[in-house]
Amino acid sequence: MSRTIVLVSLVATMISAGRPVAAKVETVRGMLIDKACYERDKRNDAQKHVDRPIDECATACAKYGLPLAVLTKDGAVYHIIGDLTARRNVAMAKYVTQTVEVVGNVTTDEEGGLQIAGTALKPISR
Repeated sequence: MSRTIVLVSLVATMISAGRPVAAKVETVRGMLIDKACYERDKRNDAQKHVDRPIDECATACAKYGLPLAVLTKDGAVYHIIGDLTARRNVAMAKYVTQTVEVVGNVTTDEEGGLQIAGTALKPISR
């Protein structure tokens, strides 16, 4: 009997460990960045990346549909998913490298990274 309880507890723990944390609606404020280039080199948070000779690399990548994220003042990176990414980031591309507020459900992905299912974006500065 005790083996059955232990087995059931172990299976339940394994199942719950694979689930993302429940979503919580939040407003995240920070710089809108090209996520892939930033992960390659933390200095890649402006239009001209360290390892790319293109002056508008971040905007070009955004218009191509590559992942965007919000980089907060404390260094947290929120990968933006959901409605705001529709049609190759058309709602966000013009705001890349600017300070923005994104509203949406915040969760963690399967690797523990932060993500926000953005439903609204508001530019704060140019």
